[in-house]
Amino acid sequence: MEQMTIKEIARLCGVGVSTVSRAINNHPDINEETRTKVMETIREYNYVPNNSARNLKRSASNTIAVLIKGISNPFFSDMIQVLERETNRKKYSFVLQHVEEFEDEVDVALQLEKEKRLKGIVFLGGVTNRKDEKLRQLGVPFVLSTVDAADIEDGYAAVTVDHRKESRKMVDYLCECGHKKIALLAANKDDASVGMLRHKGYIESLRAHGIEYDAGLVAWTPENLQTFSMESGYKLTRDLLESGREFTCIYAISDRMAVGACKALFDAGKRIPQDYSVAGFDGLEMAAYYEPSITTIRQPRREMAEATIALMFDLIKKKQVEKRLIFDAELVIGSSTATI
Repeated sequence: MEQMTIKEIARLCGVGVSTVSRAINNHPDINEETRTKVMETIREYNYVPNNSARNLKRSASNTIAVLIKGISNPFFSDMIQVLERETNRKKYSFVLQHVEEFEDEVDVALQLEKEKRLKGIVFLGGVTNRKDEKLRQLGVPFVLSTVDAADIEDGYAAVTVDHRKESRKMVDYLCECGHKKIALLAANKDDASVGMLRHKGYIESLRAHGIEYDAGLVAWTPENLQTFSMESGYKLTRDLLESGREFTCIYAISDRMAVGACKALFDAGKRIPQDYSVAGFDGLEMAAYYEPSITTIRQPRREMAEATIALMFDLIKKKQVEKRLIFDAELVIGSSTATI
C-alpha cells in the first residue's frame, strides 16, 4: 500500500490541507469535531506526518537513526557514545529513538523512516528472525547490533556475540566449580532474543556435564517486571528461596539481575559465595565494583559499537564487506563464585 499523503487525508475528511495541518499541530483555530475527525482518519490510515516542508528543508539529509530497546540499561551507554561520536565525526546527524519493551522496533523504524530523511538505521537490542518480512520493507541500510544473528536471514548485517556459546561458557565454569544445582534467572517466557539464547546455552551446558535439566530451577521474569532489571533479579531470587528448592548457585542472564539476586540473598541472611554463588552476564562496570565482585561474561561493547558504525557507513557507500561480525566475549571471574 502506498504511503498516505496529507492531501489524501484532507480529501477523506472533506476539508482543506491547511485544516489537516492545524489539527496535526494542535492549532487552536479549528473546531473540536473537525480535529477529532481528522485525527481518527490519521490513525485509521496509519498516516505519519512528514514534519512539514519547513522542518524537512532544514533537517539534515545525512541522518543515522539508532533504535534502542531498554534505554535504561547501562549496557548500551558506552555503545551509544561511540555511535554518536563516530556518526558526528562523519558529519552525519544522529537520532536516538527509544523503543518501549512492548513495542515492535521494526514498526517504529518503518515510521521513523517516513518521518526523517534517513541514510541508515542501527538496531540496538531486540529484533528476531520473526521480523524478516518487515525488515525487507526498510528502504535504507540497517545493522542489527548486540542481537544474535544465527537465525536472522542471510544477507542482513549484524554485529554481535554468540550468546548461546557464551552462556555455555559461563555454565561450564560453574559446573567445573562443582555446582550441580544451578538456578537460572531468565527473561520473560515469550522472549525470543538474547534471553532465549542464554537459556538455551544454560541447558546445553548442563547436559554436556551430565546434569539433568530441572525446569523448577528456572525463574522466569513476569510480564509486570522489566527484563534484565535489578528488581526482577531481586524478586526471582526471593521467590526461589521461598520455594524451598535446593540450589547452590544462581546464574542471572544479566549483571543487573545478578546484583538484584545478591541483594535478595543478603536480605535473607545468606552469604556470597559461602552459602550461594552468583554469576551474571554482560560485563558491566557495576559487576566489577559491586561487593563481592560478580563473575560475569564481558561483552566487548565499545569494539562492537565501532564495528557497527563502520559497517553502517560501508553499507551506505555500497561497499562489498563482511556483513556478519561475531565477537568473542570474556569470562571474568569475580569474588561472587566459589568452588564447592
